[in-house]
Amino acid sequence: MFPPNGGVIGAVGAVFIWLFLSSISYFSGDKILLMSSGAKEVTHDIHPMLFNIVEEMKIASGLSSMPKIYIIDNPAPNAFATGVKPERCAVAVTAGLLNQLNRDELQGVIAHEISHILNRDVLFMTMSGIMLGSIVLISHTFFRSMLYGGGRRFRSSKSSQGAGQAQAVIMIVAVLLAILAPIVARIIYFAISRKREYLADASAARLTRYPDGLASALEKISANTHDLKSANKVTAPMYILNPLKDKGQMLSNLSSTHPPITKRIQILRKMSHGAGFDQYQEAFSEVTGKVSPVVPVSELNSNDDFSIREKSADLPGESKKSQKRDLNDLMRAVNNYAFLTCICGLKFKIPPNYTNSDITCPRCENIMIVPLLDFLSPEAINQIKQDKSKEKDESQQVYNRSHGGWHTFNCNCGHRIQLSPAFATDRITCKRCERVIQIK
Repeated sequence: MFPPNGGVIGAVGAVFIWLFLSSISYFSGDKILLMSSGAKEVTHDIHPMLFNIVEEMKIASGLSSMPKIYIIDNPAPNAFATGVKPERCAVAVTAGLLNQLNRDELQGVIAHEISHILNRDVLFMTMSGIMLGSIVLISHTFFRSMLYGGGRRFRSSKSSQGAGQAQAVIMIVAVLLAILAPIVARIIYFAISRKREYLADASAARLTRYPDGLASALEKISANTHDLKSANKVTAPMYILNPLKDKGQMLSNLSSTHPPITKRIQILRKMSHGAGFDQYQEAFSEVTGKVSPVVPVSELNSNDDFSIREKSADLPGESKKSQKRDLNDLMRAVNNYAFLTCICGLKFKIPPNYTNSDITCPRCENIMIVPLLDFLSPEAINQIKQDKSKEKDESQQVYNRSHGGWHTFNCNCGHRIQLSPAFATDRITCKRCERVIQIK
């Protein structure tokens, strides 16, 4: 029933499975992660401040490409980065993070995630996770093949006492390896993961030159009471704070992918003399009592000046009711709602499945045209771009903003454009036909 070389066949099969999983992880892992998290890509018009912060950290870090930006529709504050190389990377934040953090705090979180991309942690931890799963798979396969195949051979060779003893020793060693290998691999994986989180914190403090921003953000994220329903055991280690851990479980142990949140905050708070790697390593050793470096040794004693900057000016505070409304409007914009304001002042938030081309105001009976979603094929879009040079007179378009809230309108080519309340420039370029539209 079991082939005599079942162990070898099983191990070879496991190696091929590992190669297959590694290929999927390298080429499509970022898309799978974003899709499973319910993340949706957003434009600069939806959240200008978020885009500006990501661009600032991209420039400060020297990253070669601008990461794509995604928002997850969830009130729990958290964030993660993905992408196996800087040229194909993305940063995802939850709506709750945008709603609860100020600019300095959000900058600290984005700097932490950009650091993961810059340090190739995403690739490193992705491949480490695949390796861990492969070791578990190979050990289980080998263990089962020895149990069912090797046991028979052992019983059939009882005529030779010496051979039987040798096989017994091999069986015991194989069983021990099959049991211990996954445990040791898992411990090493978690230890490496924790060290990379410390390194990302150190890099974030260096990029922002304001360690208190990230420390304050971690305090707010750890105080969260909402569940991040899209997170699971596979995606949880990618977040800046493990969303599956509650506050009572934030203790350092062998099974944690993240360092204790209290220690991370204490280290950042102790960086009062500078924001460089040297200052972080000094604070790390003082808080944890460990002298082993968590930052590259080559970066220590560099004598570079990373003095701590001043805190950014606080914007006027908003009520909780206003913050909740802004959060809801943000997610409606991400989900392609159209925002219209009637001449009488009544505001409309129209879902994307609304099929009529117009809507009548129930207060003043004014009829408004509903901007349509973009359903054109790539071929049609290319044709519009080709015809652009023939439409010089029609390319001029002006849109007048009647209030400071959300605005939705159609470009002359039919493409829907949305402006957030934070949109402050005097022009915008249509992403379909590249027409420049003046905003007044």
